[in-house]
Order: sequence, then C-alpha cells, then structure tokens
Amino acid sequence: MDARFLVTTPIPDPGLPLLEAAGSVTVLPDPPDYSRLRQLCASGDYDVVLTQLRDTVDAALLAEAEIKGVSNFAVGYNNIDVGAATSCGILVGNTPGVLTDATADVAMALILGTARRVVEADRMVREGRFHGWEPELLLGRDVTGAVLGLAGFGRIARAVARRALAFGMQVLFSPRPPGDRSVSQDELGEFSGRVTQVPWEELVARSDFLSLHVPLTEQTHQLVDAEVLGRMKPEAILINTARGPVVDESALVVSLRNGGIAGAGLDVYEDEPHLAPGLAELPNTVLLPHIGSATVPVRAEMSRLSALNAVAMATGQRPPHLVNPEVIG
Repeated sequence: MDARFLVTTPIPDPGLPLLEAAGSVTVLPDPPDYSRLRQLCASGDYDVVLTQLRDTVDAALLAEAEIKGVSNFAVGYNNIDVGAATSCGILVGNTPGVLTDATADVAMALILGTARRVVEADRMVREGRFHGWEPELLLGRDVTGAVLGLAGFGRIARAVARRALAFGMQVLFSPRPPGDRSVSQDELGEFSGRVTQVPWEELVARSDFLSLHVPLTEQTHQLVDAEVLGRMKPEAILINTARGPVVDESALVVSLRNGGIAGAGLDVYEDEPHLAPGLAELPNTVLLPHIGSATVPVRAEMSRLSALNAVAMATGQRPPHLVNPEVIG
C-alpha cells in the first residue's frame, strides 16, 4: 500500500514531488486550526503529517493520532510534545543545520537596522518628510566597537559572532542562559581569544546589543522578562531571531515605551502572528515577519529534508533527522 501524507501548508519544491513519488499526498489549502488537525490525525487516513511551527501537536492530539510520524518543516520543534510522541511510538523529525547563515544574516540586519534607524528613515523618505541633509537628522548608534552579547552559543550564534567580529564589535557570550557552563578554548575553535564568555547576569548588564539564540524550553520561556530588561543598559537594543516566547513581549513594550532600553529588532513574537498591544506603534523597533530562513535555497532544502523524513517514517526506514530515536531503539 502506498504511503499517505498530509501536508498542513503548501511547501516549495522539491518536497512535494518527493512525497508524491512515495505515495499519495493531501495538501491543505489553508492552515488547519487545532481541532481540524486533531481530527485529521485521528482519522487513520494518513501515515505521516508534515507540519509547520504554527501547528500545535500536543499530548491530547498524539494520544488519538493514527499516524507513524510527524515531520516538522523547521529546525525547532517546540510546537510538538516530543515526550508524548515518544510514549505513543510516533516518530518526530526536523530540518537542522540548513538555516544557520540565513538566520545569522537576519540577526545582523536587525542589529544594523535598529542601530541606524533604517525603518524610521525609510518611512520619512516615503512620506515626503525628508527635506535635505541636517546635522542631527535621525542620529543612530555606532556598531563598530559596540558590545554584542550572545545568549546561547550554538551554530547560529557563532555565525552571528563571525559577522559581528567583521564589523569590529566586541563579542561576549553566555552559552546556556539562565544557567551556565564553562566553554573551553578548544571548544571555541576559531573564536578562541576573539570572544569572551561571561555569566548571564553580566551579559545582560554589559551588552549594547543583546541577541537571543536559545531554544524555547521551560527554562528559557520569558528568559527576557521585566527584571532582565530592567538590568539592561538604557541605550541597549534587544535582538530576537530565536523564538518569540523567550521574551515577555508585554514587558518589552513597557520598557521600550518608557526608555528602559533604546530599541528592539524582532523576527519572532510571543503569540505569533499577533503582537503585544502597542508594539507595532513603537518607532524604536524593527519588526520582521519571521523571515529568518526565508531564502530560496534554504526553504528548498528544508522542504527536501522534511519530505525525506516523512518518506522514511512512512516506509519503515530511519529518518535522516530524527528527534526521538528512542522510538526506534
């Protein structure tokens, strides 16, 4: 019997042709709400579901699901209860290692965009409010010489560090905030002697730009809350290309509005796609629509990997990028 795939949102090539070569494919024209997704997974009509970050795959859904696997079209998988999936014998796959440089580029763009007030300047020109060069027009911040603090020091954070060093920034990092662990010079590799590890509390206090690169876990949920924002420099700028709920967005709005910090550049949001009240009206922000991985080559590779995971799950093979290998043993 051919494999049966459910794709919750249309994906770019080459994913769909790979799935179609292995079996029948149902692509939903519109993203399903939770109730609809739960019903589809429990129907017994599909072997594997190819999901997006917006799709909630929780314990209740998994307990009823008649599927072999969930292939997430993302590096992250905080939308899936992996423990529950494992208990139910359901495989979970993701697409790691493909969007490092693309996301680092966006983080750097947010650093530069907030520092030099690019969005405000663009709006001024488009609205006809630019009347010629002025000595104090839209004065911004220097990036060269500024302190960049990296919360987390995985692949994407290291790629940001590489870019920041080329801009002459001083780079500090805390590898696993809010906790800590010592990173040896050998582990730092190319960054040995070029970046400095500091505790999370010091990172918060010293950073001119604080860039978040941590997974969303119980420990990192609202890692940046009102208390952390209160310990940042008034001239500091917060950058988030990780996961929205790592930041208490309502507290961020208050801090930005009251001058607690100078600005924020965000590509992700706490209740995506919705914004905390007041965030969109703040001029000292650069707000992007979750485009960290949005390049043609990256999305094509994510499509390919998620399809390969799905085909392997449906046909009894080991997926190339399996989150819960204990299901197979």
